[in-house]
Amino acid sequence: MVRGPAPQPHSMPSAPRGVREIDYPSGDLRLRAWIGLPPGAPERASVVVFLHGGFAFSTEDYEMARPFVEASYAVVMPSVRGENGQAGIFSMFFDEVSDVLAVTDHVRSQRWADPRRIYVAGHSAGGTLAMLAGLASPHYRAVASFSGSPDQLLLAKGLPNIVPFDRNDPAEYEIRSPLSYATSFKAPARLFLGRQEEFYRASTRLVAALARDAGKDVAAVEVAGDHFNAVPEEISQAIAFFRANA
Repeated sequence: MVRGPAPQPHSMPSAPRGVREIDYPSGDLRLRAWIGLPPGAPERASVVVFLHGGFAFSTEDYEMARPFVEASYAVVMPSVRGENGQAGIFSMFFDEVSDVLAVTDHVRSQRWADPRRIYVAGHSAGGTLAMLAGLASPHYRAVASFSGSPDQLLLAKGLPNIVPFDRNDPAEYEIRSPLSYATSFKAPARLFLGRQEEFYRASTRLVAALARDAGKDVAAVEVAGDHFNAVPEEISQAIAFFRANA
């Protein structure tokens, strides 16, 4: 077992112009998040909690999420424990879920946010966390994952160097895998991926099928492109999905 920071070293960037930086509490940690409000935001704005890809927080991630702001959503983009020189230990989709739920609770308490209209979305590692958060919390109106990993055993085979736990213990993979809890989505969810992403296809379709069999409004949605160039269309469809679940 490895105890240390996230595997992608990166210093904490400065917030883009017009974006507010806050600290939010997660257990005994104080972690950083950015908040972008749309022009002319209502007194109680609908909110997208956007979870960045990779294992470091960057301005490029906020730019990826900007279409949500342009669609009149407030965007809250948290960093999580062990990233960008922050406190906490990287656990690879376990304790980090607590950070996502903590920033969601923080947002729900803010006067500018509509606590009944909070959505969660994320790309890649953030897509995995978005699924796990949507499985764990009843406080999201809808969930959108872009190229998230439903099965961490498969992910670890491709990226063994990021695994901080005992690779010989199947339970460690199960507790981090949305596939293990596919019937427990608390809100409608769309699991997006690019048509060129064969690595994610079977497990994403399986999560959606298991959820649907349990009566959940969950679907796997494939769009043209790969892990990165599919994202603009995925976000466009996610915005329409979120509006349909207003």
